[in-house]
Amino acid sequence: MERILPKDNPYLIGHEKEEKLFLEAYKSGTLHHAWLISGIEGIGKATLGYKIARFLLEADETKRDTYQTLDVAPNALSFVQISSGSNPNFKAIERGFTETDKKKIIKAIKDGEPLDDEQLSDLKKSTVIKVDEVREINTFLSKKSFDGAWRVVLIDSVDDLNTASANAILKILEEPPAKSILLLVSHNLNKLLPTIRSRCAKLHLEPLSEANVAMLLRRYIPELKEADVQKLSQISQGSIGKAINYALNDGLKIYENLQAVLYAGNRFDLSKALTLASDAVADENTWNLTIELILKFVADLIISGEKAESFFELYGEIIKINNEVLSLNMDKRQAMLNIFYMITKVM
Repeated sequence: MERILPKDNPYLIGHEKEEKLFLEAYKSGTLHHAWLISGIEGIGKATLGYKIARFLLEADETKRDTYQTLDVAPNALSFVQISSGSNPNFKAIERGFTETDKKKIIKAIKDGEPLDDEQLSDLKKSTVIKVDEVREINTFLSKKSFDGAWRVVLIDSVDDLNTASANAILKILEEPPAKSILLLVSHNLNKLLPTIRSRCAKLHLEPLSEANVAMLLRRYIPELKEADVQKLSQISQGSIGKAINYALNDGLKIYENLQAVLYAGNRFDLSKALTLASDAVADENTWNLTIELILKFVADLIISGEKAESFFELYGEIIKINNEVLSLNMDKRQAMLNIFYMITKVM
């Protein structure tokens, strides 16, 4: 499967209501200077942000009333320029690369072999968006816009701001320059300063329906078997991002193995549990994926109603164990076996 980044993706479904809300504000001339695009990970928040940016930089304001959608053709100037990072009126802010990987990027450029998007996605990024990166917004917004057009800043995601960079964003929101719009992507609103939330118009995106997840899976990974499409749609919790991750990293197999071990009851098979635990520690991505699917398994048990309170407590305990494993460098294999034991004990 070819990796499609939000900046290159013209296709968005499931969020027509939010698109219409923004378009109506544009047509009425009442656009807010900052929009908070929130929802769970992997449902198209950044894709919507880029779609809004392309529309604002492509639309003819003298024909404001004629627009019925935010769609911009892939060959349109704003689409091509934003995709290539060359639009003078658009700036995207996200976590920067670590110093080590910055050197790799610089070396590749000097050698005349710049890294492509897929190679860049494999490099490590900083854990936060630093204040110096946010200050770039001030420099960008202080310049006169090209041809009197909108200036658009997209931050993906504001959850990654540290204290200093969050306060720097707040100052921009308090004193917004004319004809500028900030698009703030958030996976978890609870991580944001209340003052940032209060200064933004809201576009909250709901999880996708199973039908929409299935439709997107068929589009992005056409070689998937239909049976797998249906199963992945059911376990991805309304997130096409998760569904694709599961499809590409044996998530369906891991989940089915989890069910086989945890639903075994009195026929609990220690050898299968050991194999599953050993597989889980193969690498960081597999560990995170296995923990995510275990939490999905327990969440379903909470929803089922039987022993809901016990499973709710267990959900929090699994998160605690995972945090301890990652921060204290504990034995992951033993921790996974302990988690299996805790779940089967409650069941």
